[in-house]
Amino acid sequence: MTKLFATRWALAATLMLLVTPAIAAQQDDEAPPPSKPGKPISAGEVLSGELNAMKIRDAKNAGKRIAMYQITSEPRRLPAPSGLCDLETGPETFQLVTSSDAQASQLKSFVGKEISVKVDEVACASDPGQMSEAVVTKWSLVKK
Repeated sequence: MTKLFATRWALAATLMLLVTPAIAAQQDDEAPPPSKPGKPISAGEVLSGELNAMKIRDAKNAGKRIAMYQITSEPRRLPAPSGLCDLETGPETFQLVTSSDAQASQLKSFVGKEISVKVDEVACASDPGQMSEAVVTKWSLVKK
């Protein structure tokens, strides 16, 4: 009788060793809490982040390569109706649209550095092929 008891006890202990990690793995699969949307940004506010430059093809100028500037920042919430731009936390990359060669040359010296710009007009990216999540069409550089 003790041999039968020992065999059953060993089998039960082995099963517990096999089942315990599986139960623990199932409990660890809980989804993380959803991220909070970024703080709002509206006209007249300052947007800070690292400036990046990319070369893109200009659709209006027969495919000529032009520089495109982008700020990477914390997630922000745009004014209504844009809001979060169909993103969970809001856009983190903002394309700076240059309206003149003077603005482009002004940004060229700050590539790879932290900059701040005063946002006058911002919207969600809507054109196919845009590299940024939001587009800042009117802006001015803020001196630190």
